[in-house]
Amino acid sequence: MKRDLFGVALAVMVFLFGAYTVHAATLEEAKALGEKAAAYVKTNGKDKGVAEINNPKGQFVKGEMYVTMQDFSGVLLANPVSPKIVGQNHMELKDANGKAFIKEMIEIGKTKGSGWVTYVWTNPATKKVQPKKSWVQRVEGTDIYTLSGIFQ
Repeated sequence: MKRDLFGVALAVMVFLFGAYTVHAATLEEAKALGEKAAAYVKTNGKDKGVAEINNPKGQFVKGEMYVTMQDFSGVLLANPVSPKIVGQNHMELKDANGKAFIKEMIEIGKTKGSGWVTYVWTNPATKKVQPKKSWVQRVEGTDIYTLSGIFQ
């Protein structure tokens, strides 16, 4: 009887632990989310795109992964987790290693339309500076792009 109760208790613990395990986003998921956001903006227009991407409970926030939107002049147009910095120009922003990653993102958006940028940034969950990889996706026919990335 005690062995049966132990087995049931163990099974319940394994189930609960598995149910509460945090899903770590993949590069493929980050890319797909950025592409989806760019398509949304293209279809619905800049104003609706800004509103949806700025929504912290919207479709472009998936756990720790979220989309931001910026224009080619470096102005941040949408950020669902840091709304106070929306409207700021980040053209000269550099990472902890001195890399001008915003300029690289803009160059990718202008020349290739999409691609990955790797830089280091403070992870809001761990408060540690970590490598981050972000997908840049130009909104076709515009001078804006979406970003979605993950800490590695």
